[in-house]
Amino acid sequence: MVELQNPIRVLLVDDEDIVRYGLRAVFQLIKEIEIVGEACDGKEAIALARSLKPDIILMDIGMPVMDGVTATRKICREQLQSKVLILTTCNDDRSLIEAMQQGASGYLLKNTPPEDFIQIIQAAYKGYIQISPSLGPKLSQQLRLPNREEKPATWQRVTPREREVLSLVAEGASNREISQILQIAEKTVKNHVSNILNRLELRDRTQLAIWANTASVDTPHISSV
Repeated sequence: MVELQNPIRVLLVDDEDIVRYGLRAVFQLIKEIEIVGEACDGKEAIALARSLKPDIILMDIGMPVMDGVTATRKICREQLQSKVLILTTCNDDRSLIEAMQQGASGYLLKNTPPEDFIQIIQAAYKGYIQISPSLGPKLSQQLRLPNREEKPATWQRVTPREREVLSLVAEGASNREISQILQIAEKTVKNHVSNILNRLELRDRTQLAIWANTASVDTPHISSV
């Protein structure tokens, strides 16, 4: 993975001191990542997200005062530009679905190997949705996402341009960003997204991004450079 010029600024949010200590100890050895703050509940996380403007927030779910799902919703609605990665021991379906629907950029279990965290954070920073391998199939099943192998005819009806749009949606790009990268009108991007949703029988943009990242879709790589 290409080394970034500036370190990725990370906010740790967990009510357990030992968890924050462990993560901080791991990241202190990585020059590409900088811990800019720590919070022990969702309310404090929102305040620090506003003041520190971190690139990535590692957010626990079960916390006092305000839980991680609620904090994620508020942070994403305020469009604070921080990407939230849910980090928890909880792998139940309800928490997984709620976190992704509220705008989380990923859902990871706390037993994720430390060396994997580095790549996960770098990928999330670039806009890729991150799901622990054991949770991907469960998420697809709960959201009833169509599998590409099960609907080859439907996938073949997606045009090359729509596949470019889908690739950028999967990376977390907004309609405005996609229009700038592909040099097309933002209204055209919106129409493409609507057409893709209809053809793949998906409900919203979140399902579309998750499907693209879990169904091994051969979407083209689009460079914004």
